[in-house]
Amino acid sequence: MKEFLGFQVKKVDDLLTTSIEKLTLADLSEGDVLIEIAYSSVNYKDSLAAKQNGGVIRDYPMIPGIDLSGTVVTSKDQHFKEGQNVLVTGYGLGVTHTGGFAEFARVPGAWLVPLPDNLSLREAMIFGTAGFTAALAVQALENHGLALNKEAAILITGASGGVGSLAIAMLNQLGYKNITALSRKKSAIDSLKKIGATNVLLLDEFLPEKIKPLAKQTTDFAIDTVGGDVTCALLSQLSYGGSIAICGNAAGIKLDTTVLPFILRGINLLGIDSVNVPMTQRIATWQRLATDLNVSQHELTHEIALEALPNTLEQLQAGTHIGRTIVKMK
Repeated sequence: MKEFLGFQVKKVDDLLTTSIEKLTLADLSEGDVLIEIAYSSVNYKDSLAAKQNGGVIRDYPMIPGIDLSGTVVTSKDQHFKEGQNVLVTGYGLGVTHTGGFAEFARVPGAWLVPLPDNLSLREAMIFGTAGFTAALAVQALENHGLALNKEAAILITGASGGVGSLAIAMLNQLGYKNITALSRKKSAIDSLKKIGATNVLLLDEFLPEKIKPLAKQTTDFAIDTVGGDVTCALLSQLSYGGSIAICGNAAGIKLDTTVLPFILRGINLLGIDSVNVPMTQRIATWQRLATDLNVSQHELTHEIALEALPNTLEQLQAGTHIGRTIVKMK
């Protein structure tokens, strides 16, 4: 096969470098299935992978990109055939295994999800890991009582990011009437209301000077994409029997809280992992993303070419990126 383009991260003398280079199949990790990539998507984790001391990649060189959609070129796995459209998110993709920021990828067949009917390769990457995570969080809250109350007070943190914005759009499509978006970006208010937020709360309005173990009960359910002090403040404000699905750590990994909201209000803290989800659950969630959770006409989607990827990664690192960015390979 001829050379193809890919975004590669290298480390020389402890200095991290990134570049778009001409690659060959020898630059790809081993796997059962070779895929010609149509689209990838850009996630916060990808920005960390391209950052000095980002803590995501340990072995270099590496092609980042934790998502991809494309077409099978060759397959040694009997479950997949040449010409079949597939997608991959999570596992070791773009972390320990060369990922989606290239024109080709080679992956284990056990990682592949057949592209669901009614979903295009492009739409699959509008979701990607962000949409998959948002869907898992919505489902977790539904399983803990949200599905019974369309009027519940729901709060989404990191609302202008990929997971947050898609979660808002999904909840709005499902008919929930009281969705508050929490964001530190005043410039995102109009956009957040356009995708379904009924109220937008700025971070400095939300975070108290001192977080109390128990505060006024303002929120029934929450999806938290940021962690840190925001999570602590949310836990103290959850209503009796409320639940929070937590799926991010952009604001830190520490959780300085008490047991009081759990033992006096019976709240639930639900951890959401999108990397190692069992395949049966993974396929079922992607079917929902192709049907009742299909918000692929997402208002905050931007499409770029591979050459523009470094700029988008810088925006994510700087905290100025809004919505979803997908990368069209050709």
